[in-house]
Amino acid sequence: MKRKVRVAAVQASPVFPLSKAATTDKICALIDEAAANGAELIVFPETFLPAYPNFSVNLDFPNQWRDNLALLQEESVTLDSPELARVRARARRAGVTICLGINEAVDGYDGVLYNSLVFIGPDGEVFGHHRKLLPSNRERCFWCRGDGTTLRVYETPVGRLGGLICYEHLQPLFKYALIAQGEQIHCASWPGWPDFKNGRSNRHVIDAANRAYALEGQCFVVAASIYVPEEVGVKHGFPGANWTFFGGSGIIAPDGRYLAGPVYDEETILYAELDMREIVLRKAAIDTTGRDHRWDVIRLDYRPFPYSPFAQQGPAGDLWGARAATAPPGRMAASVDGRGRVADPVQAVDDSGEA
Repeated sequence: MKRKVRVAAVQASPVFPLSKAATTDKICALIDEAAANGAELIVFPETFLPAYPNFSVNLDFPNQWRDNLALLQEESVTLDSPELARVRARARRAGVTICLGINEAVDGYDGVLYNSLVFIGPDGEVFGHHRKLLPSNRERCFWCRGDGTTLRVYETPVGRLGGLICYEHLQPLFKYALIAQGEQIHCASWPGWPDFKNGRSNRHVIDAANRAYALEGQCFVVAASIYVPEEVGVKHGFPGANWTFFGGSGIIAPDGRYLAGPVYDEETILYAELDMREIVLRKAAIDTTGRDHRWDVIRLDYRPFPYSPFAQQGPAGDLWGARAATAPPGRMAASVDGRGRVADPVQAVDDSGEA
């Protein structure tokens, strides 16, 4: 593992009118720019490809939501899509690691969409994939739920890498599931939205959640958010949507201080050099995966089972099929065979609920 790693957080707008082809072009250009500035890890915002669905159900215009969703579905990508193949090729050419937020379509299931992160290595191969476990609020109208098979931390050339999406950062158990796997660099993907003039705002939420994660996990956080100029969204974006995108990207050290950002209301790429020694220095004060734990009192009950319509007999501890067993290799705090040790921070269980 490298002691020092240069990372980049992308704050930008997808291309409107909605176009997965044009946004893929932009992603490739941003990869080239960040790599030319020395970045070894590049983190993109939530569902950057093709865009974050910032529309709601409006009963005064009952067909508008349906038409927006159909357009989003048409411009979404599968894991083996030509668009992702282009991004993988660009990562390989630049020799960088990528965390990219996508709207993930699934072959054979029309209408199914996931809010996903795709992790791509410097060899251009997809080594990890996370689907948002709980779409928030209005998001449940168009995204399906992910499952426990993707809540993983991966050994990579830049360090042990994991990621969560948006309000997953407000879920203490989701966070600790990654922290307990020894995460060193956390990819935090956000929409940078909303900032309602007479309602709620996520400006302070994103700031607080990112810094809290770094403090709680004694790890680095690379947070990437979308920024869309309001005039662009109103003119070319989803009809009837709210266009208060503000960004809020930043790169945070294990002690909660900003190494870069936060940045609001502009397109930019943030850079910082991460010195892994800072993790050890912070753990001298608090170590939530070492000295300062009581896993004999409280630990997680981790269920790495696929969420699938078909029950398919698989290896012990994976009674819902083979996906967990065949997932890309990652650093797991407990095995998936249902035999987690008493001292483990995360205990895998079999489908019956028995440890």
